[in-house]
Amino acid sequence: MMTRLSLVFALAGLCWAMPVSAQLFQPNQIGVTMGHIHLTVRDVDAHKKFWIEHLGGTLVKNGPLELIQFPGVYVMLRKGEASAPPKGSIVDHFGFIVKDMKASLAKWRAAGIPIEPTENPNEVYLVAPDDIRVEVYGEPAVPTPIAMNHIHFYPVDIPGIKTWYVQAFGANPGRRPCIACLSRPAMIESDDLPGVNLSFSPTKAPTQPTKGRGIDHIGFEVTDIEALVKSLEAKGMKLDGPIRQVPNTNLKIAFLTDPWGTYIELTQGLAPK
Repeated sequence: MMTRLSLVFALAGLCWAMPVSAQLFQPNQIGVTMGHIHLTVRDVDAHKKFWIEHLGGTLVKNGPLELIQFPGVYVMLRKGEASAPPKGSIVDHFGFIVKDMKASLAKWRAAGIPIEPTENPNEVYLVAPDDIRVEVYGEPAVPTPIAMNHIHFYPVDIPGIKTWYVQAFGANPGRRPCIACLSRPAMIESDDLPGVNLSFSPTKAPTQPTKGRGIDHIGFEVTDIEALVKSLEAKGMKLDGPIRQVPNTNLKIAFLTDPWGTYIELTQGLAPK
């Protein structure tokens, strides 16, 4: 039987042996790969404990920037008061896969981390500080203890958002199994980019933009930010501001917002050298 991991590999053509640098995947045909998730948090130290001590991330630096490194993604923290938790925004949560779910669960329970079970005993939601929910699914085939898996969106227009990410970033459209749906097997509409599955579930009520909330924005690392920005603008996709250089780094960044309110950062040079 095809597992979720092998299904994602088959759909997206991903390969764990081919990172672009440090922990990120090789980019797709237009130079895009998963980059980072940026959180607005009240207590940076509490989040560092959660992401590093409990989930196994590694603290690294790019000049003055601190990043928590996982295979396939960086988690970045900004101290501040979020306008609201992620729930109710277009991006509700994001998810990882772990190699040893039994041992991981025992560790998290011993640490007193809030855990929300699902009907699948191999899948749970961890609740990080600031009510940031992290979906975790056990996958023995993953070659690392933990790895990035997906970002979950709740748009009112699933065909529209799928098409937008294909056109903007060269995503590969498809569907993936609903891991939690044991009693009612179902497929979730999705797009794949190197290192991440973008999952889209329906919602009846319009959701709010991400900017300012607990999950403030998501980030894609690109090989040529100027070329990608020109491509986006040629398709009528406007940026929120010009490309700029981050002081004391080799990092270039630019921001845009998708039509459903997802704040997106484009980075070139995010990984530490």
